[in-house]
Amino acid sequence: MAISFLHSKGTQAPIRIPAIGLDLFVRMPPAASSGAFCFIETINAPGAGPPRHRHREAEIFRVIEGRYLFEADGQRFHAEAGDVVSIPGGVEHGFCNVTDKPARQYILVTPALDAVAFFTELASVMHDGIPDPAALAAFGRKWHVEFLGPPVSRNDQPTD
Repeated sequence: MAISFLHSKGTQAPIRIPAIGLDLFVRMPPAASSGAFCFIETINAPGAGPPRHRHREAEIFRVIEGRYLFEADGQRFHAEAGDVVSIPGGVEHGFCNVTDKPARQYILVTPALDAVAFFTELASVMHDGIPDPAALAAFGRKWHVEFLGPPVSRNDQPTD
């Protein structure tokens, strides 16, 4: 794996998906790692998170600010600033920000995903809020993502 030199400045505009309370920045695109991984930063609104889903890529989350409730393979647990959570590829998962302020994470996705294209298209699919299930399923087929249910809720209880 070759890593290219990159200086990713924090001045880029976020990709916004209001329907799931997400602002996302691609800090290292796939080309910088010869497709081995990409590195993104997310800001999640209070109570917000993605629908439960699974995909082939593994994800490694590092919580920077706030507190999240994660769910992976049916197990729920809290992750706070400084915690690292790894989700293997193919594992059903989701999470939500359980605080009353925006929360932030860095996420390493491997193998790399064209995160700019993926999240820009997802924003388009969700432009009017929660999309038509058929439109979301078609998006999922294109990107090899299976959407499995509603987002994790801050009212869900941890299982640990």
